[in-house]
Amino acid sequence: MGAKHAFFVTGTDTEIGKTLTSAALLHAFARRGLSTVGYKSLAAGATQREGRWVNEDVELLSQASSVALPPERYCPYVLHDATAPHIAAAGEGIALDPAVIRAGYAQLTTLADAVIVEGVGGFRVPLTDTLDTADLAMQLGLPVVLTVGIRLGCISHALLTAEAIAARGLRLAGWVANQVDPAMRHAQANVETLAARLGAPLLGNIPYLPHPDPATASGYLDIAPLLAEQL
Repeated sequence: MGAKHAFFVTGTDTEIGKTLTSAALLHAFARRGLSTVGYKSLAAGATQREGRWVNEDVELLSQASSVALPPERYCPYVLHDATAPHIAAAGEGIALDPAVIRAGYAQLTTLADAVIVEGVGGFRVPLTDTLDTADLAMQLGLPVVLTVGIRLGCISHALLTAEAIAARGLRLAGWVANQVDPAMRHAQANVETLAARLGAPLLGNIPYLPHPDPATASGYLDIAPLLAEQL
């Protein structure tokens, strides 16, 4: 078995639904009869549970994956402090190594038909003194799925992120609108503006969900454009 589909999921900011999108994509691919695994490149913010450090995003990805693996396989670095990864890593005496992240991803491509790699924060979050998540995305060389948190300011944030993706020679395979602000005025008009300007398929418009659930969110996705892409 080898992966037929793999994508790097990034976002316009932190806390805008990257994990929800990533887990929803895993459910959507599984409904097409494909084996799936989610991979968090690294996670910052964890609590101790039954003797190990647990990050909620990693847990969601593992629960949405059809391939069951040991917890550490879903994320090579689980940092304790919920802050910028390079700051959290320095505080814990950990040197983040993109090669370790790449190796973990490569192993997963042998185990599932579809692999979803989730970034951390926005597209330009520092990992080391010289590398950021954009560099990691370049090293992985995967098509990118952009999660846009639909709230005031999202148009500029999304267009700037799309420019940064293109500037690194990466292709925007699609984007997902996630309604994070239930009180936002003209939300649909914002989505329509982005659809006209981003130049990539709109894979779904997830409504505001008081209790976000990946299986429910997956029902709002159309992954046909992603299925057309083969590794």
